[in-house]
Amino acid sequence: MYELVFASNNKNKLNEIALLLSPGITLKRISEIGCTDDLPETQPDIEGNALQKARYVSEKFNVNCFADDTGLEIDALAGRPGVYSARYAGEQKNADDNMNKVLLEMKGISNRKARFKTVIALVWNGQDFLFEGIVEGTIAENKNGSMGFGYDPIFIPNGYSKTFAQMDLDEKNKISHRAKAVIKLVSYLKGLPILL
Repeated sequence: MYELVFASNNKNKLNEIALLLSPGITLKRISEIGCTDDLPETQPDIEGNALQKARYVSEKFNVNCFADDTGLEIDALAGRPGVYSARYAGEQKNADDNMNKVLLEMKGISNRKARFKTVIALVWNGQDFLFEGIVEGTIAENKNGSMGFGYDPIFIPNGYSKTFAQMDLDEKNKISHRAKAVIKLVSYLKGLPILL
């Protein structure tokens, strides 16, 4: 078994990622290594935020670590909310407030194309690696579904007639942006001698 720290305490993300990791990898939240810090997210893009969080935990706690950052990019809003997705409606980081703001800004707009983008930054023995996952879709007219989290109730992936929040975790994990990035991470980890 090999331990890998995920620079997050988000249980929803943890559950999604844990299902995709190899059996030989034990995933730990930052709280399990004694980290109670608010992780810095001050970079101008998703890639920078993911790397900043992973480096912070790796350097402070001397562990191999990965972090993710995700943004919803909407064509008609010039790529917003993007890097500000979690706090789009304010620093309270409330998902309903964020979705309500997006739906209000999208009212009457016919071009509803959007994409979810996840970047995972891995710091492994002091080296940085980035893994990206993107899923294309559209913004729904209204919130639908009670599963998932974040913007899932208003995002309909291409090829589907339902939102991420109307899918169970197994179905979502087959196509989601985070799953695509995690699969790339897992593929890299499987190639490491220590995990063979």
